[in-house]
Amino acid sequence: MSMKIYAIIPARGGSKGVPGKNVKVFGDKPLIAHTILEAKNTGLIERVIVNTDDPEITRVAREYGAEVFDRPPELAQDLTEDLPVFIHHLGVLQKNGELPDMIVDLRATAPLRRASRITEGIELLTKLGKGKVDSVRAVSKASKHPYKMWRLEGQYIEPFLSESVTRMKEPYNAPRQILPAVYQNNGCMNAFWPETVLEKRSMTGERIAGYVMEEWESVNIDTPIDFLVAEALLKQYPNKGEL
Repeated sequence: MSMKIYAIIPARGGSKGVPGKNVKVFGDKPLIAHTILEAKNTGLIERVIVNTDDPEITRVAREYGAEVFDRPPELAQDLTEDLPVFIHHLGVLQKNGELPDMIVDLRATAPLRRASRITEGIELLTKLGKGKVDSVRAVSKASKHPYKMWRLEGQYIEPFLSESVTRMKEPYNAPRQILPAVYQNNGCMNAFWPETVLEKRSMTGERIAGYVMEEWESVNIDTPIDFLVAEALLKQYPNKGEL
């Protein structure tokens, strides 16, 4: 029996960093349309659902073939975390007898992410199964190494990570090449079993599998500078790297 997989694209209105970000034209279409179409292009996702509180996002989502789930205003605040949004959405699906076998969490702010990358995450979670993993998360090499970060103490700066943590003397003065490899969430693709959210009350659970994406395809748009960088990369990789 084939696995029932839904994609949920959380897309709140009222972005402060880039106003109207989710429907702002990126390349030749609204930003969120890139994620909707790539999700559909996997051929593995039965339903693509945009979770939003915004009428314009609703209009664009439907135009590009996604379903829309209306997010209540109390879950669309600036400081609202992901978990309550997904608990609410999955709870409604469960109540309606529509809970799938797997949820794929896709962010509209990662427009360079390809269908093949979404498929990669789905296949990894499927292969490992519920007994071995709670979720899968895409990562990329960290843009800034945590060993080279600081905190302010009055007018002085102190290493953010102590020597007892890094086990290195002055790693902030060391060549990056000798530091341990570090990866960061890239916001491109998270996949999990519904039980991870509904029972474990977590977006990831304890056992998280990961796979590495290239830096160019991992840009996540939070600021106007991010938008400009992503547009430049789209021109460099007009087919998003597909051969």
